[in-house]
Parts: sequence; structure tokens; C-alpha cells
Amino acid sequence: MLFDQISKDIATAMKAKDKVRLLALRNIKKLFIEAKTAPGANDELTDDAALKILAKLSKQGRDTAQLYTEQNRPDLAEEEMAQVLVVEEYLPKPLSAEELKAVLTDIIAEVGATSPKEMGKVMGVASKRLAGKADGKAISEMVKTLLAN
Repeated sequence: MLFDQISKDIATAMKAKDKVRLLALRNIKKLFIEAKTAPGANDELTDDAALKILAKLSKQGRDTAQLYTEQNRPDLAEEEMAQVLVVEEYLPKPLSAEELKAVLTDIIAEVGATSPKEMGKVMGVASKRLAGKADGKAISEMVKTLLAN
């Protein structure tokens, strides 16, 4: 389980005195614990739920780093990106554009969508199936392109 792996990696980072890694891992574990203790979670955290948390954390970190860059704070942007890279080690490898197109083509056929008006049906299935494997924006743009043709 990802939760247990993060706990082990925290100990390893502490021994190695890797401050950036330790900070990122502790932040991940804090979010995992919050998710486990949320109402209705029954003190459980599935790997799927953990991956969603990691994907969100990665996206937030990248957005924050971008903001720091825009505000001419490369020191803070660098720090943020270092933590994002630690988070992304636990995410599955993102799909390439070709792989994404293939999966979305199958989903479009599966739900029977034929026009851009049916994008919502496709996005509902695609978002669940591709969680953590592809960025929502990339999925959306590819679905628009495929349905327009």
C-alpha cells in the first residue's frame, strides 16, 4: 500500500538527512491521514484514493512553482518543484499523447458518443478511468478534438 510505503520512505529520508524529501513525504502522509480519518472513510485509504491525492498535490505544486516563477522568485519555485518531483515518484507514468488518444477513442466508442454535445458522458468515464495517469486538461482537449472529427 502507498500509505505504508510513504511511512517507510520517511524513515529512510530521516536517516539520509534529506530535508526536501522528508518535507514532501511528511506532507503526503499528513494528507493521507486526513483522508483516512475523514467522515465515512472507515480509517481506510485505498491506493486509488491515495493516487488521486498525489495527483492533486503534484498539480498544486506545479501551479505554485509557476506562480513563484512569474513573481520572479526562482528560489521558491525551485524548492516547490523539488517537492513535486518527490510526489511524482509515487504516481504512475503519465500516458503519452498516442496512448491517451487510444484510450479515449475506446471510451468514446464504449459510451457511443458521436458529437461534441456528448462530451460530458465521455469525460465522466475518462476522468475516473484515467485518474492519476493523465492531466484533466489534456483529457478534455483530446476528447474535444476526437469528438469534433
